[in-house]
Amino acid sequence: MSLRPLRSMLYVPGDKPRAIEKALGLRPDAVILDLEDAVAPEHKAVARQNVREALRQPWTCPVLVRVNGLGTLWENDDREMALLAGVDGLVVPKVETAQSVRELQVRVPLWAMIETPTGVLGAASIAAVNGVAGLLVGANDLARALRTQPHPERLPLLGALSGVVLAARAAGKIPVDAVFNDVRDSGGFARECAQGRMLGFAGKTVIHPDQIGAANAAFGASAAVAAEAQALLDAWKAARAEGKSVGTYKGALIEQMHADEAAEILELWELDRSGE
Repeated sequence: MSLRPLRSMLYVPGDKPRAIEKALGLRPDAVILDLEDAVAPEHKAVARQNVREALRQPWTCPVLVRVNGLGTLWENDDREMALLAGVDGLVVPKVETAQSVRELQVRVPLWAMIETPTGVLGAASIAAVNGVAGLLVGANDLARALRTQPHPERLPLLGALSGVVLAARAAGKIPVDAVFNDVRDSGGFARECAQGRMLGFAGKTVIHPDQIGAANAAFGASAAVAAEAQALLDAWKAARAEGKSVGTYKGALIEQMHADEAAEILELWELDRSGE
């Protein structure tokens, strides 16, 4: 399954028409129209109608819908609406088993939310399901279920976060980091993005427009980094043209692994340039 990089995925509540309208003019790498936690039970039907209308709009990025959880009163109606309206993918909350995802049998990419201890333990089998595009961490629910205490560096959750990355990467899928709750704390958000990138996440789910640019920068590539990647790739191509199995760049040995990494960096850089 080939997918474009997703550095920022913006949640937009389905019962907030003005927020949906504003999101049309924003540039995250994906939008998640939310019918689940962000919408109170009495607003579910209206939110579903709002999302149906929103999916008809000319978005500039992929648009996903987070449906209500498996076994809830609204699950089937949410999924039917989204599929008929032409959604680009479904976000399924609180996934705990591969079988529950496999039984959905839909023809759009599925994004499984890992937000329970059971989900973390089953992440590898969930990620391996055909049709699952990636794993999204739901850290708020996970922290609650684990009875952890808040920590600025998320130390109590590091094992679970790394487990999700490991599961996704092993299956060739995309791991996306959890939301950062305090929209006023730009410094804290930047630090958590840097941590997520270090752990191996491909991007971050965000809840406010102001977080999009910082997420894109943290999980993207700067002009300087892209230039280095291009130079390394040129050195590798030159070595291969000479029939060599390894090359050198700035005195260091390089091989196919380094070339692949450079190509990924350039893909991120092109994505950033396309949004200018």
